[in-house]
Amino acid sequence: MKRCTQLMVAAGLGGLAWVMSGLFRPAMAASQSRPAGTAPVEPHGVILTVYSSADPASFNPRQWAYQTAHGYGSNQVNPDQVPGFGVVKQFRMIHLAAGLNKVDFTDVAALIDPTSVSFEDLTVPATQVLQQQFKFDLANSDSVLARYIGHKISVRLPAGNRGLETVSGRLFHAGHSMILQTQHGIRILYPKFLQQVRLQSLPRGLITRPTLQWRIISPKAGKQEILTSYQTKGLTWIADYNLILGSADKHASLAAWVTLLNLSGKTYRHAHLKLIAGNVHRVQSPQYYRPEMLAMAPAAALQFQGFQQKKFFEYHLYTLPRRTTILNNSTEQIALFATRRHIRVHKVLIYSGQSPVNGYWNGPNLDNSPGVHSRGPVAVFICFQNSKANGMGIPLPRGKIRVFKEDPADSTLEFVGENLIRNTPRDSRISTKVGHAFDIIGSRTRTNFHIDNQAHILHESFRIVIRNHQNKQVDVQIPQYLYRWNNWKITRSSGKFKKINSDTIRFNVAVPKNGRTTIAYTVRYSW
Repeated sequence: MKRCTQLMVAAGLGGLAWVMSGLFRPAMAASQSRPAGTAPVEPHGVILTVYSSADPASFNPRQWAYQTAHGYGSNQVNPDQVPGFGVVKQFRMIHLAAGLNKVDFTDVAALIDPTSVSFEDLTVPATQVLQQQFKFDLANSDSVLARYIGHKISVRLPAGNRGLETVSGRLFHAGHSMILQTQHGIRILYPKFLQQVRLQSLPRGLITRPTLQWRIISPKAGKQEILTSYQTKGLTWIADYNLILGSADKHASLAAWVTLLNLSGKTYRHAHLKLIAGNVHRVQSPQYYRPEMLAMAPAAALQFQGFQQKKFFEYHLYTLPRRTTILNNSTEQIALFATRRHIRVHKVLIYSGQSPVNGYWNGPNLDNSPGVHSRGPVAVFICFQNSKANGMGIPLPRGKIRVFKEDPADSTLEFVGENLIRNTPRDSRISTKVGHAFDIIGSRTRTNFHIDNQAHILHESFRIVIRNHQNKQVDVQIPQYLYRWNNWKITRSSGKFKKINSDTIRFNVAVPKNGRTTIAYTVRYSW
């Protein structure tokens, strides 16, 4: 009598969850994933390089991982759409016979790009790959039933007070519904009503893991070390920074984390991890490194180290100096570098009072309405120099920076704001907006506007008032954007200003405690 393979239905989630009895036993899994006569492959070493195009403002890797594992319906995410990719380089030892060999590589990512695969025999360089096939028809309910189209199956479904009934027939369609040709006519069945599906045998050709199958020709037999490389989707990373301000807001410490998302369909065990920071438009050829080149230092010399960075092409390459395991369908957090302490920072208060306005195009902007009156709080920025002299000097990948300050009453850290930083080279300035001052208010009023069309001259005057309700003096920067035309001149000003660029000036004012400071100026445009 033929042995039947039963597919049991698990209730819930409004769909079918299939369990195949006997299918995933090790002996059967091995026979499905590696046909008889093919060469076994032993994992040896993995180097994983991850590229990211994730937007730190909106990308949440933990949400992607959660929805991949638990999401369904409209909340289900597609791992193919993860903003990034990985390059997997793996050293393996295989046994080859002299002549033609058929080798199955089952330890590959499910989202592999087969066209990106490269092969190098490090023991016998003359070994060549003649043909490659990527097998991804994995054993699941859909693939099993698809192979039974046109064949007879049996299903069990509720029959009211009579319990369950068995319906047998030829399967015409399987998907959101099943269509069976029975002896009593056509039956259309829906998955939520099915309790069990019985098949006569497991269809041939199904595999349990994505598999690369190669036909390799080798001039000699023996154990050989090979290097494989390929690209895969479903991998990305993002940087997060935590800046902790000192009591006087003049010093801070900075910690950085990398959150790595792996939805590629593979776990990378004891892998050498690398990250590429930069806007990669065209992927460069993978760089190969032998394991001994990446060996860790002797135990006596070990200390905490984050990623080691170096210039790589026009990007920055961050290499973790130890092995790590990156589980599939998970996020991993790894320190980007050791916490930097005693960084000199300064708090900057800025008020412009200008609403977003358009500049000029082919002629002067003579619009009489935009950005003329405003009132609101003063923005607060935390700034520091990314230099070695300031305890930094590290190229920082773009990411989200969160700012905290200690409450002296109980020594707890309180969140005071966050913002984004771009890819930041060393020796550059970082300025991040954290919020608005509660007790400092600014107002900007236009006091005069006059156009002389015959003389091609426009005069515009403003009054800016900064009110300080704190019990200490504050310094406020007041940038002004002269957007109407490129030929301008400040004809009157109640305070000193600095020209920043061709269309920006800035006033730096001191506002006394519980007092106010007023700036008035007139700009003349001519064309």
